[in-house]
This record gives sequence, C-alpha cells and structure tokens, in this order.
Amino acid sequence: MTSQAASRPDSAASTAPRPDRNDFLAVDSALSDDERAIGETVRRYAQTELAPHIRDWYERGVIDPGIAPGLGQLGLLGMHLDGYGCAGTSAVAYGVACRELEAIDSGLRSFVSVQGSLAMYAIHRWGSEEQRLEWLPRMAQGEAIGCFGLTEADAGSDPSSMRTYARRDGEDWVVTGSKMWITNGELADVAVVWAQTDDGIRGFVVPTASTGFSAHPVRHKVSLRASVTSELVLDGVRLPRHAELPAARGLTGPLSCLNEARYGILWGAAGAAQACYEEALEYTTTRHQFGRPLAGFQLTQRKLADMLIAVNTCNLVAHQIGKLKDTTGVHPAHISFGKLANVRLALEVARTARGALGAAGITLDHGVMRHMANLESVVTYEGTEEMHTLTLGKYLTGSSAFR
Repeated sequence: MTSQAASRPDSAASTAPRPDRNDFLAVDSALSDDERAIGETVRRYAQTELAPHIRDWYERGVIDPGIAPGLGQLGLLGMHLDGYGCAGTSAVAYGVACRELEAIDSGLRSFVSVQGSLAMYAIHRWGSEEQRLEWLPRMAQGEAIGCFGLTEADAGSDPSSMRTYARRDGEDWVVTGSKMWITNGELADVAVVWAQTDDGIRGFVVPTASTGFSAHPVRHKVSLRASVTSELVLDGVRLPRHAELPAARGLTGPLSCLNEARYGILWGAAGAAQACYEEALEYTTTRHQFGRPLAGFQLTQRKLADMLIAVNTCNLVAHQIGKLKDTTGVHPAHISFGKLANVRLALEVARTARGALGAAGITLDHGVMRHMANLESVVTYEGTEEMHTLTLGKYLTGSSAFR
C-alpha cells in the first residue's frame, strides 16, 4: 500500500533543487555561456537605458531614434548575420536578445527586428556586394536606420496582389506605389521596397532621400505606440539599375525575410509573457485584501499557475526552434508554429496578469496592459493568427486553404 506521504506530488522530488519561480523548468540552463552572457548584457542595458523611458514613449506615441547607436554598440543590430560589422551570433543568442527587449516593450524588439531581420537580412541575403558594403556596416552600428516595404493597404496577407510597380526606363527603374504599416518608416535612411515588375516581384534598395519618396505617420494607434509606424509613398521614384536586389525573384525573397523576423517575434512574445507573469507575481504577493496577500487566495493561485505554465511553454518552444535553426535547420512551418503558439499564450498571460492587478493594471505605472495592447498588434503583423493556422493546416494535410 502506498503511504499517504509518498502519494503527495512533492515527496519524490524532496531532495531536488527548488525550482526558480522565474525559470521554473530551468530552460535557460541549456544556453551556452556566450548566449547566457548576451542575455544578461541585453537585460541590464534594456532595464537601465530603455525601461526608464518606455512609459513616456508609449504615452506620446514615439520612440527615440537615438537608441540606434547604443543598440549598435551593443552588437544587437543584425547580430545573427555574418560579416560587414555584424556580430555573427547563434540564432538562440539573437532570440534571447529579442526576449529581453520585448520584456521591456514590443516596440523595442520591433525596432531591432525590422532593422536586422528585415532590412539588413534582405540586403545581406539577396543584395549585391556593393549594396552590402554600402549599407550593412552603417546599419550594424546604428548610423543608418532601415525599413521594409512589403505590406500595402489592400495587400497584407496576400502580398502577391501588391500594386506597387517598378518599370524600366532605359537603364533606370521607376517605382510608383505605396506601402502601409511600415515600422521605422519615418526614421529610415534606406527602405527595402518590393514591387511588381514585368518580370515578377523584385526588391529594391531605396535611399529615403530619393526624389518622390515620402513617409507619413500612422496616427491614433492604441497599440505598439512606442514604435514609429508609417505609410511609404513612392511617386515615380527613379532608381539606378544597381538598386535592385539581384538575387531576389518572386515572393521567395520577402517571405524569407519575414521568416527571420517571425523567429525573433516568437522569442519576443516569450519575453512579454515573462514580464507580465513576474509583475503579477510580485503584485499579488505584496498587495493585501481581507487581511492577507492576494496570492493567498485560491483563484489568484490558479491564475499564477496558469501563467507559469504558459510562460515556460513559450520558452521551451522558443529554445527548441532556436536549436533547430542553429543545427539541422528550421522549416517555415516551425516558425508558424512558434509565432502562433507563443503570441497566443503571451496574450493570455497578459490578459490574466492585467486582471490580477485589478484597477492598477490599467495604468502605465505597470506594464501589463501596455504589453497586452502591444500583443494585439503582434498577433496580427508578419502573418496573422489565421494565416499561420492555415500554414500549419497546409503542411499537415497537403491541401492549401488560402484561396
């Protein structure tokens, strides 16, 4: 007969180390020394240099472009790329950095992600050597800011229907059209713009000082406010022949860039979830009602346990996909799995944490509602929840439900 003491869930593990409340499954123990050091460095920098300003930036709907040189000096811009002044870190190290940035705010991770995984990656992967030498070293140092122009007002989930068009005129290209929801648009020195041509979709490296190029703010956002979001207008922008990305044809080019950015997102979502969980844990263990801490009530403990499971699941998913990316390679379906799962879980954590803080949770004195609002954008951009669901469905069944 099993004794009552032996049947208790915690008895068999009584000699094991006590789990860390903030890394319950010791997921970060699998990090290399370099990856752990990068995470700790980014965390300290973000908490010291960025966190004190984020409430003000969010409230005013801005982000200070002056953060770029500091991020560059830290080696975060294009950090997972090789050469041209880039750090060449592992994919896991890049993911850990994204997690620490988004633990402060999604806008910070988005700034770094668009710079490194969209604009810089496009030039690094699909550009000419001349383009790489011209732009990547400066972008890695934060001396030049980039943006990525793919989405249009009427072509979001279906980029193949874009209307921006580039036509030949002698040796030049002339690009006309507009792009919408472009992060860093008004801050950018260079835009990677995708356009229809007589020979299919192509990418172009467009200096934003080009005649006919303009960027206009998207106003009245209630989410992702510590981020600059713009409409790009290209009114007959004339570009030399060498402005095209020579290796990119069709949608393979832009979609490969999106997968790089989505990889950072699935780590970033884990950071937002972690931040919300930790704030809820701190608040409920120190806030008293009815003569005891909120955390002493059963319903609150259920919320904390649910958040704990979700946060650790996010970290496990991110670590595993990062390991695949660094070793055998990662399939686009893995990225869809990670983005779909982690953002969904992070949203649930943020909403639960907001409730755990009660009325205090709706103010910018705490981060939970800011994270919650940001994640409502993250769940939509760079592939909506529906599109990633259908991507997995197509992979599982071999049948496309997109059209």
